[in-house]
Amino acid sequence: MEAILLVGGQGTRLRPLTISTPKPLLPTAGVAFLAHQLARAHEVGVTRIVFATSYRAEMFEAAFGRKAQGVELTYVHESQPLGTGGAIRNAAAALSSAPDDPVLILNGDILSGHDVPAQVVLHEQSQAAATLHLTTVDDPSRFGVVPTDDNGRVTAFLEKAARPVTNQINAGCYVFRRSAIDAIPEGEVVSVERETFPTMISSGATVMGYVESAYWLDVGTPEAFVRGSCDLVLGRIASPAMPGAAGDRLILPGAVVSDGSVVREGTTVGRGAEIEAGATVLGSVLQDGAFVAEGATVRDSVIGRGARVGPGAVLDGVILGDGASVGPGNELRDGLRLWPGISLPPTAVRFSTDA
Repeated sequence: MEAILLVGGQGTRLRPLTISTPKPLLPTAGVAFLAHQLARAHEVGVTRIVFATSYRAEMFEAAFGRKAQGVELTYVHESQPLGTGGAIRNAAAALSSAPDDPVLILNGDILSGHDVPAQVVLHEQSQAAATLHLTTVDDPSRFGVVPTDDNGRVTAFLEKAARPVTNQINAGCYVFRRSAIDAIPEGEVVSVERETFPTMISSGATVMGYVESAYWLDVGTPEAFVRGSCDLVLGRIASPAMPGAAGDRLILPGAVVSDGSVVREGTTVGRGAEIEAGATVLGSVLQDGAFVAEGATVRDSVIGRGARVGPGAVLDGVILGDGASVGPGNELRDGLRLWPGISLPPTAVRFSTDA
């Protein structure tokens, strides 16, 4: 089976991490996020993937070449963003599938453990034009919802509402009949969610919903990105691309974790990174070359490449860009983001008065 992997977005919600690196290439549990998706795709029977690229397109082939995790790779570039539907149609030029063959569509920011083969089976048995993975959430009012009838056929795509008619939401993994992809207008900006799927439904085409509430996470926000990495390390979702066994922490080769430090809750410590004695790092991602000094506390945060956290500093829910530096005694919290190369002098930012 062939697949199209949508990786064209700029990842603005994850800045400053995505200033120099596309979101799907960010280190996640020790490897690029896409490595987990490629390994998972190979595991469920995908033999060839077409990357739909736009932002920093050259970095994807540099990272993965023409084959990775057992999957053959091809790259198609959008000179200007075409939306989800336009990107799928643009990438379809590189497919070799026949008109009635199923084509898997993956989003480059979704971590999912759902049963893809079962989704494909439903698609083929229903002779559907498209079959969507739907997941259920406790609070669907934050999402567009996708109701289905008693046979699993999608009846509508509804925007966010105070009183949603269902708790089923679009989970971002689709199986398309190849001919349905070819029906999307070529070279135009098209949204599958707002245009393609509603048009299919109104025209009488069969659009199915495969409902499964396995592990699912959109890693597009800093909080979700950190949680996804930690969940992979902790083994809450399995990945064949993990560079080590599941456990309380993942220490990559060349990292130094001193005795007397506390490092746990799914933390990844990147290559060449260092954590000094007396430091505490919980549920965080330390990229290559990061440094956390004695007495510092880092929680639910991302420390970029070569970034430094000084003695006694506290970071809670913070993003440090590459090469940023936090001096001793700073207290950074609640989603603060420090841009690459910026240095905070000692005790420059506090959220409490106990300086």
